[in-house]
Amino acid sequence: MLTFTDERFAGGRSSLGRRDFLRIGSLGGLSLPGLLASPSRATLSRDVLKKKSVVFLFLQGGPPQIETFDPKIDVASNNRSCTGEVKTKLPGVWFGGTLSQLAQRADRVAVVRSFATNDGSHNHLPILTGRHPSGAAMSALCALGTGPFHQRTGIPMNSVIVPEAVEPGLQLGSPTATFGLPRIRQQVAGAGSLTGDCKGFVLDGSSSQLSNFDLQVPRGRFTDRFDLLGKLDKLNRTMDRAGQAGSMSQMQRQSYDLLLRGVSDAFDLSKEDPKTISRYDTSHLFRMADYHEGGKYFLYKGKKKLVDQARWTNLLGKEMLLARRLCEAGCGFVTVVDSSWDFHGGGANNPGTLVGMQTLGAQMDHAVSAFLDDVAARGLSDDILLVVTGEMGRSPIKKNRDAGTDHHGHLTPLLLAGGGLKMGQVIGQSDRTGSRPASEPYGPESLLATVLHTVFDANQIRISPELLPPELSRTILEGKPIKELF
Repeated sequence: MLTFTDERFAGGRSSLGRRDFLRIGSLGGLSLPGLLASPSRATLSRDVLKKKSVVFLFLQGGPPQIETFDPKIDVASNNRSCTGEVKTKLPGVWFGGTLSQLAQRADRVAVVRSFATNDGSHNHLPILTGRHPSGAAMSALCALGTGPFHQRTGIPMNSVIVPEAVEPGLQLGSPTATFGLPRIRQQVAGAGSLTGDCKGFVLDGSSSQLSNFDLQVPRGRFTDRFDLLGKLDKLNRTMDRAGQAGSMSQMQRQSYDLLLRGVSDAFDLSKEDPKTISRYDTSHLFRMADYHEGGKYFLYKGKKKLVDQARWTNLLGKEMLLARRLCEAGCGFVTVVDSSWDFHGGGANNPGTLVGMQTLGAQMDHAVSAFLDDVAARGLSDDILLVVTGEMGRSPIKKNRDAGTDHHGHLTPLLLAGGGLKMGQVIGQSDRTGSRPASEPYGPESLLATVLHTVFDANQIRISPELLPPELSRTILEGKPIKELF
């Protein structure tokens, strides 16, 4: 445990009584000073780390391949994109009609049109884990090699962002269990059979959002991250006035800096230039309250509740901005969860494809484009690999009302950008209707290998496999990445 204590000075010069102000126990029972004092896995594996970060935008629910990165032109009307098609910067390549901004940045992305999870259910594990036998999300596998915290900033190396992270106090309704926070914590942040300190740190804006640090504040738990930041700032000012900061040992000072100037700053969007926030902002694209309980689009034909819209928000832009901030602070893997891309239509738990793409699709287009521009302007394009995908695709033929589509595991949209990989290309192709791969297929195993080969130096691991835990070294050496990217 790391404990900060404010002593009551004679004469009442301190406004704080004798008490523990903040107690932090890190993941897996490691104390923060202990983490600094002894070599971490990040120290032991520094020779194999490429100093790359990954941002995994998980379009939870099954984004439609026809409406995103693989529209079909010369087909029947019920097989074409219901939002139309838009030309991209790449000759002969089209995207779905709501992705006009990404179409103008197609030279900076790579699209894989022969990618499939081959699981047509809402099973998140294949895409998140790459079907690794440990059952751990690929983010946890990366944390196994990098260590749980960044040594300089104290940022958790495996972080998960949901909308509540950027709007503390946000009250969303109750979707089906498929899209609820418990499943996100269990699967998106899951570490499978790996050690507990590899598990994802879920930023959810709630009083328990730092629970992975076993954070406790005496006299009541903090209500949101801004309350926490206020307490940290107050501690900072009090200690500076009292002269205690200068009397700390070097180890104590570093621990203090990690907490106050590393972690808290990275989580605080108010530190950003307002112009940058404005460029990312997606709140103007649709009014999320319209799709929640009591909203004008919550009932289907006045009867059926579209309950999975409960986690629809217009906050994805700010979530992507927070992801960039965490990467800059040293986070190795950030997963951003955007729900729910389950566009069945016809009175199911979600609306059809047209409504879904005009809201969530247009928002993704804006947020990802802003992210690409921002990291490019900051010189970070080669340092951050962006992955955009879901757990499956959608049936290519619209057979439900409202242009609705059903689950389809035989093709899954996949877009990648940055990471020092080869961009400006379309990899593979689907058949005429967008139903199955028509060229060499790729799956979650290939995506896992691609991520691991981006984060770790496979050549160095071949020479010195002992620098990483055996199961991780073996996974990297046996994996077959998407070869066109390297």
